[in-house]
Amino acid sequence: MKLLVLNGPSLNMLGIREPEHYGRETYADLEQKIRDYCAGRGHEVTLFQSNHEGALVDAIHQAYFDRVEGIVINPAAYTHTSVALLDAVKAVSIPTVEVHISKVEQREDFRQVSFIRAACIATITGLGTDGYLRAIDRLEEYYDHHR
Repeated sequence: MKLLVLNGPSLNMLGIREPEHYGRETYADLEQKIRDYCAGRGHEVTLFQSNHEGALVDAIHQAYFDRVEGIVINPAAYTHTSVALLDAVKAVSIPTVEVHISKVEQREDFRQVSFIRAACIATITGLGTDGYLRAIDRLEEYYDHHR
């Protein structure tokens, strides 16, 4: 399977930013974990992180032309604000799983709203960076049932 893993604002600061919510793993650690997991399962993976909403939208659009089969996205703060990311995922019709490292449903009120969730096949929260691996598993399950 050809996958795209997208990360939104401040995820490049993993290991530094609020370790009580996001843990001590660095962004480089996360990337390596995902690459290793995908390699072991025979998946091709592209990883992309941006603090800019438009760059994330562009990456989603490009995924369509690159024939990506599944997207894992942690929109970070854009989860709660970005109709643009929602529209981008809807536009490309690529199965997408929303991931959050922390358990957002137990955090601030504003984090209870996810715009992108309406376009996703699943949401995984509160599993730390292992949530990305579970998202990949979920995409595999999706294709097992839809092929």
